[in-house]
This record gives sequence, structure tokens and C-alpha cells, in this order.
Amino acid sequence: MKVTNPQVKYGENFTVADIGKLSELDRFSFQVPSRAIEVEGKLFINQLLNLTSCEISFNKLPAKAAIPFYHKHKQNEEIYLFIQGKGEFQIDGEIFPICEGTVVRVDPDGERTLKNISDEDLVYIVIQSRARSYEGHTILDGVAIEKKVSWVNPD
Repeated sequence: MKVTNPQVKYGENFTVADIGKLSELDRFSFQVPSRAIEVEGKLFINQLLNLTSCEISFNKLPAKAAIPFYHKHKQNEEIYLFIQGKGEFQIDGEIFPICEGTVVRVDPDGERTLKNISDEDLVYIVIQSRARSYEGHTILDGVAIEKKVSWVNPD
């Protein structure tokens, strides 16, 4: 059964979504616009969270499966964060191993694909953002608030 509407809560300055367990990402699927391919285990959350600065997707590639095509981007670089499994990543013909804890950045023009070489699911998160758009260190953007932290426990 494919789930298309995760639970979402909206507030004035936030959005919270419960997409469920990452081990159950196969509840979601994505139709590749330029090909007649449906990719199971993929959830884009841009529209879900009303993101304004990037696209994020959660992905699960089954054991011994591979992405059956190369792709690149017009403007966005991608950052892949691998959180489970083992595989191989290919960029511009160069192949290298990936596993839990591997982080990969790919320029927009990099022709990429990947495959799962393990007997377990390969689970990863992909963050897309416009290449060369970052203008400063994130920590410098933060502002400390002089306010005591409190947690209200509703009874």
C-alpha cells in the first residue's frame, strides 16, 4: 500500500511531519518525469514541509538493487547522507564504495548513479540546493535568545 499523505502539523514558524520509520520507506514512490520509471522507497519532502531553500528526499534501495539510469542537474548540487547498508556510487565513470556514515557531494554536471551491493536495504537522505548559493557560515546566522528554556508538560 502506497502512503501519499504523511501526518503534518503547521504552525506560524514551523512545519512538522511524521513520515514513519525509515525502514518502511517503500510505502512511498516517485514517478521519474523524464522516464516511464516509478521509483519505490523515495519521498521528497519539499512540498510537505513548504521548504524554501532546498529539496530533501528520503530513499531506500532494496538489497542488490541499482538505480537503472544516470542523472545530473541543471542548477542543484546534491549531498547524499548514507545511514544504512553498503553500496557503490558512480560519478562521471568513477566508482567508489558507500556505507553508513558516507557523505557524498555532487556538482550539478556530475553524471551519477548508485547501487546496493549488500543483503540489506541501502537507506540514504539526499539534499539538493542551488550550487554556489551559500553565502556564509550557518553558525553566524544563529542568534542567541535571552530566555530561560522551559518544557510545559500538559496534564
